[in-house]
Amino acid sequence: MNFDAYARTGVDLVNARLDDLDDLRAIFPDDNAWMRDEVADRDVAIFRRAQKRLRDVFEYGTSGRDAQAVTELNALLEAFPVQPRISGHDSSDWHMHVTSRGASVSAEYLAGAVWGLSVWLCEYGSARFGVCADERCGNVYLDTSSNCCRRFCSERCATRSHVAAHRARKRAAVGEQVTVAPQPTAGADSLSPVS
Repeated sequence: MNFDAYARTGVDLVNARLDDLDDLRAIFPDDNAWMRDEVADRDVAIFRRAQKRLRDVFEYGTSGRDAQAVTELNALLEAFPVQPRISGHDSSDWHMHVTSRGASVSAEYLAGAVWGLSVWLCEYGSARFGVCADERCGNVYLDTSSNCCRRFCSERCATRSHVAAHRARKRAAVGEQVTVAPQPTAGADSLSPVS
């Protein structure tokens, strides 16, 4: 099983817009086209609740609250249990799925996402769950950096944030130059007339 791929489905869900059924359908990649076809209006509310709870897991991990992240993932594992099964069409295509084929789209997708994030936490720790440091973004990510130093969900957000900070520093420096009153030159007092 590719646990990283399952964990990334959790990231995709948290970062997704879920206003309606079309938004929900957009989170399913082409290799899960059957999910896109079978998902129903009732699944939107289930995915929204799971999305909020998974966001909490990322926020707990980012803020060093490992116990809360584990508690929430355990509750989600109970709500969306893993029921592994072998699937495929012939001996060259066998692979594992996390739920029975009769499960709903929400049960199958969410069981995989929660299982993947749980394995990720056990393997790398909750500090590897990140929330983008660009306050205009808020997307979550899995930190795969070698020294656990990633702060942004993407290069785009990192660049945008760094450019904004640079511009703010320049504005502040220009503002300081304008507000600083000119200092009298040395010896200027001795040239002024004495009364």
